[in-house]
Amino acid sequence: MNPAEDAQLALLLEVAGTPKPGNVDRERDFPDLRFEHFLGGAVGAGPGLRVAQEGVPVGEAFERAVEGMSQQAGGNTQFGALLLLVPLVRAAAEGDLTPEGATRVVEDTTVEDAANFFRAFDHADVFVDDPPEDAEALDVRRGSDAVPAVEERGVTLYEVLALGDQSDDVAAEWTGGFERTFWAADRLAELAGSAPASAIGARVYLELLAREPDTLVAKQHGAKTAESVHVRAQEALEGGSEVIEAFADSLVEDGVNPGTTADLTAAGLFVALARGEVTV
Repeated sequence: MNPAEDAQLALLLEVAGTPKPGNVDRERDFPDLRFEHFLGGAVGAGPGLRVAQEGVPVGEAFERAVEGMSQQAGGNTQFGALLLLVPLVRAAAEGDLTPEGATRVVEDTTVEDAANFFRAFDHADVFVDDPPEDAEALDVRRGSDAVPAVEERGVTLYEVLALGDQSDDVAAEWTGGFERTFWAADRLAELAGSAPASAIGARVYLELLAREPDTLVAKQHGAKTAESVHVRAQEALEGGSEVIEAFADSLVEDGVNPGTTADLTAAGLFVALARGEVTV
């Protein structure tokens, strides 16, 4: 397969993994967001991922991927995952799927890439924090209405994401060499062959959550809840399958969704697939 197809497969394997505490998987739906919506999102993102592979600028490819993803009835399914996958697809297409190669791709983004990033928010309802006080004009919730401020300030997409890299795991990947993405890929490679790819994806998801609190949980429910979920993930790993299942059920019941950890898992799956370390 080519990088764009590997990225779509990564999105599908991520949502097919189970149990994935607090997230939609093939055994758990949310009232208004179902497994099938994620399948539709992965298919819809295809055109954007393909043009990323072909060399279209990162921001434009990302907006096209989000627009396609959003065509299913569930709304935002994979916005954060696509923000990770688009530059990784580009790096893979250029033959340098490494932390250095991915960093070069994101550091080379432009003001127009940033403008298209903001336009992507017109297509999906994404939960975000308030911007820094000195960057209110760059509030992503304004969507395309913020584009004039982006252009006036001359900020690149990399610089926009650097504004939030202390509070958002996806932004931190962009500015930190995709550290957790490549850790997840290496861990998936270690587990390859021990279980189906979707199962080891679910395992690595839980390991990621046990290593660091999820920033989406922190934004939606506060740092204390995020830390509690992080500790419970550690306990679930030690307790085995029954404890993991109970943990998964309880997070769904409480409406706590470590969705950014799922985004990182999808990105790690892509790297492992593209490197040939995980196969299906």
